[in-house]
Amino acid sequence: MGDRNSHHPGAAGGAATADRPGSIRNVVLVGPTGSGKTTLVEALAQTAGAVNRAGRVEDGGTVSDHDEIEQRRHRSVQLSLVPLTWDGFKINLLDTPGYADFVGELRAGLRAADAALFVVSASDGVDGATRAVWDECAAVGMPRAIVVTHLESARTGVEEMTRLCAEAFGGDDPDAVLPLYLPLRGPAGPDGQAPVTGLIGLLTKKLFDYSSGERVEHDPDADRIPLIEEARDRLVEGIIAGSEDEALMDRYIGGGTLDPGALVEDLEKAVSRASFHPVLCAAPAPPGARQGLGTVELLDLVTRGCPTPPERHAPVVTSLDGTPRDLRLGDPSGPLLAEVVRTASDPYVGRMSLVRVFSGTLRPDTVVHVSGHGLADRGHEDHDTDERVSALTSPFGKQQRPVTHAVAGDLVCVAKLSRAETGDTLSAKDDPLLMKPWALPDPLLPLAVEAHSKADEDRLSEGLSRLVGEDPTMRLEHDRDTGQVVLWCLGEAHAEVALERLRTRYGVRVDVVPHRVALRETFAAPASGRGRHVKQSGGHGQFGICEIRVEPLPAGSGVEFVDQVVGGAVPRQFVPSVEKGVRAQAARGIGSGRPLTDVRVTLLDGKSHSVDSSDAAFQTAGALALREAAADARIHVLEPVAEVTVLIGDAYVGAVMSDLSSRRGRVLGTEQTEGGRVLVRAEIPELEIERYAVELRSLSHGTAGFSRRYLRHEPAPEHVVRRLREKETAPA
Repeated sequence: MGDRNSHHPGAAGGAATADRPGSIRNVVLVGPTGSGKTTLVEALAQTAGAVNRAGRVEDGGTVSDHDEIEQRRHRSVQLSLVPLTWDGFKINLLDTPGYADFVGELRAGLRAADAALFVVSASDGVDGATRAVWDECAAVGMPRAIVVTHLESARTGVEEMTRLCAEAFGGDDPDAVLPLYLPLRGPAGPDGQAPVTGLIGLLTKKLFDYSSGERVEHDPDADRIPLIEEARDRLVEGIIAGSEDEALMDRYIGGGTLDPGALVEDLEKAVSRASFHPVLCAAPAPPGARQGLGTVELLDLVTRGCPTPPERHAPVVTSLDGTPRDLRLGDPSGPLLAEVVRTASDPYVGRMSLVRVFSGTLRPDTVVHVSGHGLADRGHEDHDTDERVSALTSPFGKQQRPVTHAVAGDLVCVAKLSRAETGDTLSAKDDPLLMKPWALPDPLLPLAVEAHSKADEDRLSEGLSRLVGEDPTMRLEHDRDTGQVVLWCLGEAHAEVALERLRTRYGVRVDVVPHRVALRETFAAPASGRGRHVKQSGGHGQFGICEIRVEPLPAGSGVEFVDQVVGGAVPRQFVPSVEKGVRAQAARGIGSGRPLTDVRVTLLDGKSHSVDSSDAAFQTAGALALREAAADARIHVLEPVAEVTVLIGDAYVGAVMSDLSSRRGRVLGTEQTEGGRVLVRAEIPELEIERYAVELRSLSHGTAGFSRRYLRHEPAPEHVVRRLREKETAPA
């Protein structure tokens, strides 16, 4: 690679249509916020000829400064597609958010792509969250390469960054992470730093000088040859080991001449097998230049080193009844199989779905089957429906350019699929299929909301449903215990974006209210109560009297009702009425509004009237009896306890366990997992972990994850009860 004299610019990528899966490359950019992913995408687009320095699109349209700011803001929180062409290939660049709150968008990008570029800033190095995503890609065998950015402002050089990347990503084989190019440095500046002005191609032994604003190829000076040969030998060994090309290895060991073309073929094989990960460096074009440093080399790597769509690992595909289907991915003439990887609402065209086509060819004005299963626990009800595909488009800045079709392997935008949600499968109407959803993080930060006004209340349900339809990392819950509407998010930034989208996209204003944990109450000791509901005010009266005994039961027993009336003191037809009144009062609570649970209520005695007794009278009497019993009894407040599982690196185990203990947690044990991480299991009151998603991220520098599962309710300590009562009685 790097043996080309021309720049091979493509046409403006937004309207490009690929006709062969083999001419498509789908690449996702991964990296933390500030690593330079979006800047790199823009530099690659500029080099490919999509946009020139002034921000003008080649057909004469313009991208204003305001539009550019809006695009950057949206790219920072959502998956963005930037298609371009290079040397006859269509490249779909998927720019992902770097902030942990939007990992759902990252997962969608990984699903839609066939290879990943990990963007690492020379100023910041490799963080733990990026290493975690690397491991995730390794687990599914996704090909990966590394791009080092911010060379112009960092004191850490490419050589040192390559060493750090090898340590972070190389695992047991540091020679699996090696540079394809060495930096070519210019004269040292006043600060003593020599800027990178070009690259040295190790496979071709050529110099590519960018200092003039154009990419100029030279032969290396004689004094550079020993350095090049040493680095080249190590690179060749790494490529051959990754490709497992025994014939080429024999030639290399035997001292034979290695053709650069054969090395490039082996590099492609090693990268596609995810056994070798080349390192490149890149920088945006300086003012007046056409290409950014390393962008030509990176585009060459993508087109010649990354796998084609038919080479990717197939997701699990079944018929709607669960029967496995074995499809050959990347076949344009095969059965239609596509997936919605992102859903958004455009102010001009309405609902817009970004779709990856895995098999067949998607065309406008055809009816497809839309199927969504497996996310019912997040507020996404299973659904199957047929919808007509209207226009197919490809993004070009803020515009959408129409395309005639999308073949297997391509990415395309589909407008106005009213029922399609992120993660849904699109297939032929007469042969419906279903793809297993990709892995999603569990949203664990609660956001309780209420409509701001009556007008907002009318639109709230629809707005929330459409919001979670766009983003499956959110979960919508109507808490029956507290009556609250709760939107579960991944973090504070995720919650802020959700509120903004509700307001701007769906015209719904909401107020955020304190989230209430589902507390309950129970009797600490047996108690008795008498309920008397007698009214005589002329006409038909009300008469019902009952006596009950209430006893505590073990946790999880609920409310048990026992009839021990003898002699017909309460007629048989009114015993269910007493039970109904008791259960209704228990659900409402016995004064604090918290549901009563884990008690046995025994009906002992009562009185009735031959005319005035009724179902309603005995319901009221049962409720009054329970309230009287509670008035003189000792009541326990029950708080929910969850089992929490924290996956953490060794370096943070002590801090995490100490933090769990400070939250009244009981650590149950730890165990080692693959990848040198530790699994910590604990039981902890849910009152103590409402914001744990945010606090754990801070504690572990973004490297830890956790899950939670409701276990039981148990009595809260007295000091916690006092704190709750003080909060409830405090003035608003």
